[in-house]
Amino acid sequence: MTDVSVIIVSFNTKNLLEKCIDSVIKKTQDISFEIIVIDNGSSDGSPQAVRKKNINNLTIIENRKNLGFAAGNNQGIKKSDGRHILLLNSDTEIKDNVIGEMVSWMDKNSKVGIATCALKNEDGTLQGSGGYFPNLLRVFAWMLFLEDIPLIDRLIKPYHPMHSASPIYKGSEFFKTSHQQDWVTGAFFLIRKDVIEQIGYFDEDYFMYVEEVDFCFRAKTKGWQVYYLPDWSITHLGGASGTSELPILSEFKSLKRFYKKFYPSWQFPFLRLLLAAGALVRIPLFYILKGRERSAIYVKAFRET
Repeated sequence: MTDVSVIIVSFNTKNLLEKCIDSVIKKTQDISFEIIVIDNGSSDGSPQAVRKKNINNLTIIENRKNLGFAAGNNQGIKKSDGRHILLLNSDTEIKDNVIGEMVSWMDKNSKVGIATCALKNEDGTLQGSGGYFPNLLRVFAWMLFLEDIPLIDRLIKPYHPMHSASPIYKGSEFFKTSHQQDWVTGAFFLIRKDVIEQIGYFDEDYFMYVEEVDFCFRAKTKGWQVYYLPDWSITHLGGASGTSELPILSEFKSLKRFYKKFYPSWQFPFLRLLLAAGALVRIPLFYILKGRERSAIYVKAFRET
C-alpha cells in the first residue's frame, strides 16, 4: 500500500497546478506517494499540461463540469491506494519534506485522524486554518468580528480565527502553536484512511466550503482527534480558482446546511438571524474599506439568508 495519496482538485489553475505538482515531487522524501489530479472542467488546458509531464505515479481525472470540492475529492479518494490521504489545493507550494514528515508524525500518533500544517502567504505571514465548530455563540462572535479581538478569542473558542475578511485584528497567537482543534482547512488536509473507511466520504451536497467542517464533525463524533501542526508549513495563495463572491455566498449557504444536518431545528432560525445581522454589518463597513463591489456581495448574502 502507498504511504500517501495526494489529491489535487483543480479548476482553471494550470500554472499553479504545475508548480504545486513539481513541488510535491521535488520535496517529498522517505515515503511512497501517488498524485491524483481531478480537473473540474477547466478551460485553460490544465489536463493537457499535466499529461505532458509524463509522471509515472500521477493519475488525471477529467470532469466535464465543475463538480465542486467535495465531489472532486471523493473521486480522487475512490481512486486512491494510500494509507493516508492528503487533500492539497492547487494554489499551494511545498517548500520542504512536509508531507513525508507529517505522515511519519501521523504514524506515531494513532489517535489522530486528521491533521494540517501552517498555511502561509507568500510573504511568510500566517493565514487562518480552521477553528472550532460553529455553535451559535461562535457564529455571533464571527459575524461581529469579536473573535479577532485579543482575550475574547480565548474566552470564546473561535469558529474562524484570523479570518481574512476581518478588518480588526490579524496578529492572533492562535496559529503559532500546535494544538487540537475541531476542524482544519481543506487546503492541506491529511486524513488517515481508516477515518474514511469508518465515517464515509465528503458530503457532496456542499459544493464548496464547510465540507471539511462536516467531515471533521463526523470524525470527532467517532473519537478521532484533529490537529494543527505549525512546525510544518506550506505556501498558500488562496482564492486562485474562484471569485470573491463565491467563498462568501458559499460559506453562508453551506453553514445553513451544516446546521440543518447536525443541530436541533430550533437553532436554525437563530443562525439565519445571525448571518443576516453579520451581512448587514458588512454592507456599510466593506463599502468603506473595500468599495462598492465587495459591499454588493453582502447585499446579496443578506437577501439569501
